[in-house]
Amino acid sequence: MQDSFVHKGKRKNLVEYLRYKIGISDESVLSAMNEVPRHLFIESIFEDFAYEDRAFPILAHQTISHPSTVAEQSELLQVKPGEKVLEIGTGCGYQTAVLIAMKAHVYTVERQKDLFDFSKNKLRELHLYPKFQSFGDGFAGLPTFAPFDKIIVTCGAGTLPTELLKQLKVGGIMVIPLGPTDEQVLYRFTKVGPTEFEKEEFGAYKFVPMLGSTNQ
Repeated sequence: MQDSFVHKGKRKNLVEYLRYKIGISDESVLSAMNEVPRHLFIESIFEDFAYEDRAFPILAHQTISHPSTVAEQSELLQVKPGEKVLEIGTGCGYQTAVLIAMKAHVYTVERQKDLFDFSKNKLRELHLYPKFQSFGDGFAGLPTFAPFDKIIVTCGAGTLPTELLKQLKVGGIMVIPLGPTDEQVLYRFTKVGPTEFEKEEFGAYKFVPMLGSTNQ
């Protein structure tokens, strides 16, 4: 698949939808989503629908999130250029690509080997390079590279991963869906002290479950 003028036109329409219908106002998010070719991260049979606000199946029984969900999480993260961002759940690499387009220094972890291999190859093919890409347990994070300015979790966690909170800088933000497998609530945690956090709630979502070393 190529990135044609038709695809670029559909991306522009998607960005207008995100701006005026979903209410996304962060220009860095909108610019990144206008830049990243979502259709190249999904199977070709879904190409015609890639810029609709829909989720699609990807490898390992996972899904690529709705564009509106990617935009909302990215906006809540308040990414600034040059910040260290830890992403838990690389998936197919689309959210990773959006963060890189926002000029973040991205460190990303994926538990599913098929998706780890796919995303690594796809990002390289598009000349998008995370600072570090790991096949491993998202609950453990990447302590070697901590602390992080921002942490984004793209899968639903049944419990709050305290190890990730430890890897967040004071003043940093973590955006994470929490709750049972059928529905989660999206939260933003802001680290206001070494062990103190402010918690904000942003409504109900449905994400694929977060997998660790034991709950596969």
